[in-house]
Amino acid sequence: MSGPNFLPYGRHVIDEADVAAVSAVLRGDWLTTGPVVEAMEAALASRLAVEHVVACNSGTAALHLALAAAGVGPGDAAIVPSLTFAATANAARFVGAEVMFTDVDPETGLMAPEHLKDALSRAGSSKLRVVLPVHLGGHIADLPALRTVAENHDLAVVEDACHALGGAYGRGNRQAPIGACADSLAACFSFHPVKTVAMGEGGAVTTNDRSLAERMRRLRSHAIDREPEHFQCPELAMDGAAVNPWYYEVAEIGWNYRASDINCALGLSQLAKLDSFLAKRRRFADLYDALLMPLAPIVRSVPRPPEQIGGWHLYRVLIDFPAAGVSRGDLMRRLHAKGIGSQVHYIPVHRLPYYRNRYGEMNLPGADAYYARCLSLPLYPTLTEADIARVVETLAEALGLQSRAAN
Repeated sequence: MSGPNFLPYGRHVIDEADVAAVSAVLRGDWLTTGPVVEAMEAALASRLAVEHVVACNSGTAALHLALAAAGVGPGDAAIVPSLTFAATANAARFVGAEVMFTDVDPETGLMAPEHLKDALSRAGSSKLRVVLPVHLGGHIADLPALRTVAENHDLAVVEDACHALGGAYGRGNRQAPIGACADSLAACFSFHPVKTVAMGEGGAVTTNDRSLAERMRRLRSHAIDREPEHFQCPELAMDGAAVNPWYYEVAEIGWNYRASDINCALGLSQLAKLDSFLAKRRRFADLYDALLMPLAPIVRSVPRPPEQIGGWHLYRVLIDFPAAGVSRGDLMRRLHAKGIGSQVHYIPVHRLPYYRNRYGEMNLPGADAYYARCLSLPLYPTLTEADIARVVETLAEALGLQSRAAN
C-alpha cells in the first residue's frame, strides 16, 4: 500500500524556498565546486561551533575521508559498535583497516565505555587506531567517558553522527553540540533525504584540526594539490620563478567525493529550517512516549540517555514479539497494509555475511538483544498529532493490544 495516506518511517520535507535555492544555482555559473559549497560549509561550521567543515557527497564518504585523512590504513584496526549501518564498518575496510566490533547497551543500542574496554581487552596484537561511536537514531553516546578511555589507549575518536544533527550533550555546565568535536577528532554527518536536513545525497565532516581538514579537502577531489609548498617535482611545476598555471600534483590516491553546488544549495536552505524541523521531531517523540505508555511492557520506547538533547532522526521502540505472539515480519506487514511504514535499524554488522566470514562468529549479546526487539516508527516534520495517534492505534491493533491503547 502507498499513496497520500501512507506514512513512511522517514520522509524529506521540501518547500518553495528549497526549490528557489536550487533553481538559483541552476541559473548561475557554478554547478559544482563553487561558492554555494563554501557557503554551506561556513553555515554548518557556524551552527555547530566548529572550526572546519568539509562537505562531501554522502555520509559514507564522510566516514571514509575522516579515516583516510587521519592516516588509518592497512595494519590498523578500528573499533566499531555492531549496532550501526554497515557504512561505519565499511569505511574502515575502505582504508584497509580491520574492524573490531563492540557490543552495545541492549536498551539503547549505544556503545558505552564498558563495551569499548571489553573490545580493548580482546584486541590481542591488533594495532588499534580509532574508535567510531555511533549516535544511533539521534541518541548520543557518552562521548566524554568514551574519550577518556580512548585517550588512555592512544585512540582517535571519530563520531558517526549521521543520525544526530542538531543534538547536544552535557559537558560540564554547558551543552556541547554534536559536530563541535569537543570530545573527538572529527564528526561525520549524512544529508540523505530521510535525515533531518536533506541534500538529496550529501555528507560532511567537522573537525577542529586544520591539517586534517586540509587533507580531507584534497582527498575528496582525487588528492589534487595545487599548493607550491607541497610540490615534489619543481622541474615540472615551475616556469622560471613562476608556477605553471595549469600545474597540480597527485601524491596519493583520492576520490571523487565532491558535493555539488546544487546539493549544497538544498542543504543550505534546509539548514536554515533545522530548528523548526527539530522542534517538530521532538514534540512528536514526546507524544509517542505518552501514547505508548499503556502498551508497556509489550512495547516500550527506547530510553533516552540523560543530559542530552537528541537529534531525533528515528523514533525507535522495543517490542517483546514472543509475548505479543506475533513475529516482527508479520507485524511490519500488518502495519504496511494499514498504511504505516516501519523499519529495522539495524541488523548487527557482525551478523552480515562479509564480516561473519572475515571475523567468524561473535558473541555480542547486547547487540543481538536490541536487534531482536527494535522497530522504527514514522517520524518527520510533516506528520500531525493525529498521524502519531493513528500509528500507535494501528500498532496496538496489530499486536492485539487495542484495549490497552484505549485506556
